[in-house]
Amino acid sequence: MTSPAPITAEQLPVMQPRDKRVELVRGVMVVREPAGYRHGRIAAIIAGRLLAHVAGTRAGHVLGAETGFHLASDPDTVRAADVAFVAAARSPQPEPAGFAALAPDLVVEVLSPGDRPGETLVKVGDWLEAGTRLVWVVDPERRLARVYRADGSERLVAGDDALDGEDILPGFTCPLTDVV
Repeated sequence: MTSPAPITAEQLPVMQPRDKRVELVRGVMVVREPAGYRHGRIAAIIAGRLLAHVAGTRAGHVLGAETGFHLASDPDTVRAADVAFVAAARSPQPEPAGFAALAPDLVVEVLSPGDRPGETLVKVGDWLEAGTRLVWVVDPERRLARVYRADGSERLVAGDDALDGEDILPGFTCPLTDVV
């Protein structure tokens, strides 16, 4: 039995099921169920904090969960973060109607109860390999977050610690207790 031909980023919008969130991982369409209430609340809090900071600094664009980024080609990978930030200097001009062929500077992933650790780490790896400089993985169940950087370093955020924009969003902090 032969494998189906890989799907391309251009084919994805036409082939995706209605009312489903999908990603394209190495040419294979992966269907995601809608996020749960807590997941959506946490992603919205972080997005709101980032939007408020970015509005004051004009640092770039904050993008929501429906935004796909074309991270790799042949086979194509299109990923969508729960929240993403693209610095103004890197924002595509003109803005594409479809998937931007770039990796965000900052990606936020909020874990859902059914997320598997291995799949999450593959996704973090895809972001970093494509050029994302900072990935925050927020774990509501454990009330912590893991910060992954492009240089390979990691940091655990727990208790009274805060998520920090580092050199990507200088001055941005969000206490973890405000989120989870």
